[in-house]
Amino acid sequence: MGDIALIHLAAREIDAGRPVAMATVIATSRSVPRHVGAQMLVRADGSISGTIGGGEMEARVVSEAQTAMADGRPRTVSYSLVDPGQGDPGVCGGDVEVYVEPYLQPASMLIVGGGHVGRAVAELATWSGFNAIVWDDRAELLADIDARCVTGDIAAALHGLSFDERSIIVVVTRNTALDIEIMPTLLATPCAYIGVMGSRRRWATTRDALAALGHDDDQLSRVHNPIGMEIGAETPTEIAISIIAEVISTRGHS
Repeated sequence: MGDIALIHLAAREIDAGRPVAMATVIATSRSVPRHVGAQMLVRADGSISGTIGGGEMEARVVSEAQTAMADGRPRTVSYSLVDPGQGDPGVCGGDVEVYVEPYLQPASMLIVGGGHVGRAVAELATWSGFNAIVWDDRAELLADIDARCVTGDIAAALHGLSFDERSIIVVVTRNTALDIEIMPTLLATPCAYIGVMGSRRRWATTRDALAALGHDDDQLSRVHNPIGMEIGAETPTEIAISIIAEVISTRGHS
């Protein structure tokens, strides 16, 4: 399959909401099965289109591609194809370097709270390339927010939505009582970042209540508070900027 065909196939998979990764041979020396420019498309289930040479080396690249799709990070892998007895994935006699790049749907950001700050975060999150979803138990606040909105019981509202290790949760609610009510549902997600707006004292009150409900330190330590980088933010838009900046910084160092 030609490179252009693989690119079109990758685009169709991504449009359908299915992650893929492209493996490209970027350097070789001596005898190797495929040379620079050879590509292979890898799907999340391990199925492939195209080939970078077959055999054990290709199988290892497929595994690397699946890992890249899970964590969202590209990587370069190198193999010597000399001595399988020493763990090499081949006997061709050369070396090969492969660049593996995942192509994923935008990461989801759940904004919990549709007030002034929640609206600003949703707008900036969408502009920054996130798939923004806003929840509030007050449906009337959601009518004119330009993002996907859900309301009602939070567990029911989030049922069927897909969250993974790349997902973000931003909690910008109106009071501690609501935070205590909704946090068990949010802590049950695999999201990489959960940030809660409010003072340290407010979060301490929420944390103590959650601990009394049986949530342990490992769960509660996932929560970032206060939320946002310290930039002297005052307006909802400025606070949203500080939140998105912290999210991006946290993702870059995770």
